Amino acid sequence: MFLRFAATALALSLALPAVAQDAAPEAQVETLPDIALGAEDAPLTIIEYASFTCGHCANFHSDVFPQLKAEYIDSGQVRFVQRDVYFDQVGLWAGILARCGGDDKYYAVSDMLFDEQEEWLSGGSGDEIAANLRRIGLKAGMTEEQMTACWDDTAKVEQLIATFQQNATADEVEATPTFIIGGEKVSNQPWDSMKGIIDAKLAEAPAPAE
Repeated sequence: MFLRFAATALALSLALPAVAQDAAPEAQVETLPDIALGAEDAPLTIIEYASFTCGHCANFHSDVFPQLKAEYIDSGQVRFVQRDVYFDQVGLWAGILARCGGDDKYYAVSDMLFDEQEEWLSGGSGDEIAANLRRIGLKAGMTEEQMTACWDDTAKVEQLIATFQQNATADEVEATPTFIIGGEKVSNQPWDSMKGIIDAKLAEAPAPAE
């Protein structure tokens, strides 16, 4: 359901180019690799499907993610991947901005987008929201020209959309945030419950090779 909605929403024309209008659905577009946090040899991988316009996703990143990072990612037990979901054109703009500074800055910009979600989404028009996003980009060290180039890069945006659609379809994602923990789809839930799932998955994980 949401994939059809996203395809329609992405064709809307607001303050930035409607990047999805001319893309043929059957065209083969190269998808993009995940951007990961944590040790490459971590015994457990957690994937989060998140939308930058999703309030529950912002709550997860303010209330739960810091504990997940401190206890499991920073300790080398979990490799974390965030995969963007685009419910609307505005969410796509934010996703483009998150990638605009390069992979090394993706999670830092993502954190800013979630932390300041209410503020940048408060714009009353597409122009105002775009201006709010530009302010976040400037704080992250991007230039006006750099952001404009990213939003105008139709080929890259088509890759982002294709990546989102392929991954979300394969994992049967219907809402955000949705988590894939050790290959198991898990809905959003309080930290204590998620921690229990993580610990159980880690207990099942094979011991590292000597």
